[in-house]
Amino acid sequence: MSTYRAGFACFVGRPNAGKSTLLNAIVGQKIAITSSKPQTTRHVIRGVLHRSSAQLVLVDTPGLHRPRTLLGERLNDLVRQTWSEVDVIGLCLPADEDIGKGDRFITGEVAGLTANVLAVVTKIDLVDRSRLAARLAAVADLGDFAEVVPVSAVTGDGMSTLVDVMTSFLPESPQLYPDDMITEEPEQVLIGELIREAALEGVRDELPHSIAVVVEEILPEENLTKIYADIYVERQSQKAIVIGARGSRLRDVGTQARQEIEGLLETKVYLSLHVRVAKDWQRDPKQLRKLGF
Repeated sequence: MSTYRAGFACFVGRPNAGKSTLLNAIVGQKIAITSSKPQTTRHVIRGVLHRSSAQLVLVDTPGLHRPRTLLGERLNDLVRQTWSEVDVIGLCLPADEDIGKGDRFITGEVAGLTANVLAVVTKIDLVDRSRLAARLAAVADLGDFAEVVPVSAVTGDGMSTLVDVMTSFLPESPQLYPDDMITEEPEQVLIGELIREAALEGVRDELPHSIAVVVEEILPEENLTKIYADIYVERQSQKAIVIGARGSRLRDVGTQARQEIEGLLETKVYLSLHVRVAKDWQRDPKQLRKLGF
């Protein structure tokens, strides 16, 4: 009889290394928000992959960075705590970029952990064969990895190999979660993340960290779910940016978020969004608590 394995894994890497996209592709459902801005992932969101002989529980962590605020310090603590609790770590290194200072920093940070560390070379669809070979050689020299696995979340190349390799390093264990569970994150958090992703869409460089979302109320009715949520920014001037000229940007945010939430809940959604100012919330312990950090 084959051995059943179950355990926890997470992807790490510098911003834009393809961590969240990889997580979503493996679980097959959009549960971690993806964005090209650093620090978009703030919640530890778990995705569960079920196989006949294994269960891989994926944990999504915020990126490690040099903290400038109290929020930044809390996020870093959360990252290190998560790293110490998983069985497998996939260090994501994009195939289309040279290995940089950030990659070396994170490699050093994970080197001393008890978890098995794999190097996952992402975005291989963006480079030709010779460049990929050179990149794989450079990655192998970067650290002492259990395995080096090239993948593309976009084309699906190498994805099943990656899952095979990750599950092979999990401990023998009974199943950890029921068969029908894909994520243990409460709906309210997922909805908040989808709204925040939509709100970040048009303001790439202006306010990446200044936006927080609180879902105040979810009211399921027969063929419709009503959702009331507040988008928090730190200053009046940011509020104007998020709302846009004559409310145009906020309408776009609402439309995009509503479509994503309808996909998540599989029902029609009425979404009411309000933009509020919570002055300098990233630096204020009381506000951070209120906004869920």
